[in-house]
Amino acid sequence: MMTVHQVSELAGVSIRALHHYDRIGLLAPAKVTEAGYRLYDDTALERLQYILLFKELEFPLKEIKGILDSPSFDRNLAMEQQIRLLEMKKEHLEKLIGLARGIKTTGVRKLDFTVFDTQKMKDYARQAKESWGETPAYREYQQKAAHRSPEEERQLGIGLMGIVAEFGPLKELDPGDEAVGVQVKKLQDYISGHYYTCSNEILSSLGQMYTGDYRFTENIDRAGGPGTAAFIHRAIQAYCQGAGTPTSP
Repeated sequence: MMTVHQVSELAGVSIRALHHYDRIGLLAPAKVTEAGYRLYDDTALERLQYILLFKELEFPLKEIKGILDSPSFDRNLAMEQQIRLLEMKKEHLEKLIGLARGIKTTGVRKLDFTVFDTQKMKDYARQAKESWGETPAYREYQQKAAHRSPEEERQLGIGLMGIVAEFGPLKELDPGDEAVGVQVKKLQDYISGHYYTCSNEILSSLGQMYTGDYRFTENIDRAGGPGTAAFIHRAIQAYCQGAGTPTSP
C-alpha cells in the first residue's frame, strides 16, 4: 500500500488532483484508515496509469471515467497505445538532444526545424482518442452522463451497489433459479436505464469483469458478502444462456 503522498511523488500527480479523482469516483483508494489517510494498492496504481494515458489523449475526466468503467474497455489496447506514445516522445527527445549536441560541438551550420515537428505524435493521439469514442455503449454513456453532477453519479453508484447487495441472500439458490434471474434482470435494466444499453453480450462481459478484476470482486463481496461476485458471475451466465430467464411481471 502507498500513501497519497507517495503516489503523488511516484506519478507526478498533485495530492489535490488525487483527492479530486476520489471525490468524482475516478480513482478511489483501496483503503481509508481510521485517521482518514488514503492508501493505494497495485490495482489503484494500474488504474491511475490508464487515467494518465487518457489525459495525454486530452480526454475530460468524466469521459475517462466512462471509458475505464465500460465493460468494453480493452486494457491491452490501452497499454499498447501508451507504449507507442512513449516511444514517439522518446524519438522526439532523442532528435532534440542530437540537434543540441551538434550545435554545441560545431555550431549552427544548417537551419533545420523538422526536429521540432510534433505533428506525427498529435496525429497518433487523435487516432487513438477516436478509437475510444467509437463504441455505441461509450457514446450512449456520454450522452446520459453529460448533464449529471458528480453527486448524481455517486447516487447512481450507490443504487447499483444496492442491487448488487441483494444478490447476497440469494447465494444459496441455484444460479439458474427464477428468483435469481429476476435479480439479474433488475441489474441489467438498471444499467440500461442509467448508463448504456446493457445487452446480454455486455452483461456477460460485466459478469466476467466482476470476478476478473480484483477491485470489482472486493467491492461486490463487501456489499453482498463473501462469494457474491462469483455468484453474480454464474447467475449472469445462466441468465444469458436462457436458463431461469424470468418472464415479465
